[in-house]
Amino acid sequence: MTPPPSIAEPVVEAPPADPKPPTDVAPPPASPLAPAVRKLAPKRELRLDLFRGLALWLIFIDHLPANVLTWLTIRNYGFSDATEIFIFISGYTAAFVYGRAMRDQGFVVASARIMKRVWQIYVAHVFLFTIFLAEISYVATSFQNPLYTEEMGILDFLKQPDVTIVQALLLRFRPVNMDVLPLYIVLMFFLPAILWITRRSPDLALALSTALYAATWQFDLHLTAYPSGVWAFNPYAWQLLFVFGVWCAMGGAQRLSRVLASRVTLWVSAAYLLAAFFVTLTWHMPQLFHTLPKWLEQWMYPIDKPNLDVLRFAHFLALAAITVRFLHRDWQGLNSIWLRPLILCGQHSLEIFCIGIFLAFAGYFVLAEISGGAVMHFFVSLTGVVIMSAAAWLFSWYKNEVVKGGAPKGKPDADLAGGDV
Repeated sequence: MTPPPSIAEPVVEAPPADPKPPTDVAPPPASPLAPAVRKLAPKRELRLDLFRGLALWLIFIDHLPANVLTWLTIRNYGFSDATEIFIFISGYTAAFVYGRAMRDQGFVVASARIMKRVWQIYVAHVFLFTIFLAEISYVATSFQNPLYTEEMGILDFLKQPDVTIVQALLLRFRPVNMDVLPLYIVLMFFLPAILWITRRSPDLALALSTALYAATWQFDLHLTAYPSGVWAFNPYAWQLLFVFGVWCAMGGAQRLSRVLASRVTLWVSAAYLLAAFFVTLTWHMPQLFHTLPKWLEQWMYPIDKPNLDVLRFAHFLALAAITVRFLHRDWQGLNSIWLRPLILCGQHSLEIFCIGIFLAFAGYFVLAEISGGAVMHFFVSLTGVVIMSAAAWLFSWYKNEVVKGGAPKGKPDADLAGGDV
């Protein structure tokens, strides 16, 4: 049975191979349908922007103390959370744009563009670290509450600022909530090699990534943090999700179209999501905990987030399979004014991510010093989301004004700032 095109088409828009046609062959006659097809082709894959923006909102809300809106985030209903969405989309968009650049401009030029973007993200991380540090230090000093420095993880900086700054520049020291950008910097740094292998053999690239993931669990591969411990997101493990996104963008998802269209995939995914939901219920409702068999508990726990537990990865795959099946690329809701704030945040995600980290601590401070009630929790969360959306609108407005003024758009970058994918 041939899968419906609505499933296969939106999964991937892989960079075409486009070999040059022989000069001695006459071009085919133009089809009367060609202009219509060209006219209907969207400029962006808005679903990527939508879910990247959603991930940014969820990350912000999850960084606040538990509140009413926290119960709307996906981490309370399954094993995975917004981080998986963010890293997968990052790999997908990076492969789509930089893979095309590598095809058109060659390995060296494409690698130079990627390294330039790595440097820009690194500078953004250092800038965010400095502002975040100043914000916490000012609040702790002004309100004479040293607990802020301890809870936010900057106590070691105050003790040894010279050593700590060097460790921060090496990405080994990070305050609370600043773990995603270092992971992304490392993954992007190795993107040229990933793309080089994937362009020649996508399946080999995915196989090598899976082997590294398995070796991470077998030999406890990790990166150390300062002053002790390991990275909150182990790049040796999380690279699997990133490379899987690259693999999907380079044609893997299109090859999976029959699997994604299968009813078996739908029911297996739905069953797994329901099972994960029941397990998470036992975390919040102790009376249900005894319903889990002991052998299942021993096999399942702990569900390791730093090393991307296979249960988390499978949960993300199930969510993605169902989403792709029912949310088509041509869904009219993507042009809705109600989803516009999410899409704009996804299109300017580096700036919005940094703003979200800053606002998360500001919200934490307000809840600690003024009120921790449900109404204030809701107000702080909603205010943060509104500020992030307003900032995204401002960035988009400015970009459009620059383009209207005659400045060249430049080449798209599939990065945290959102690429013209």
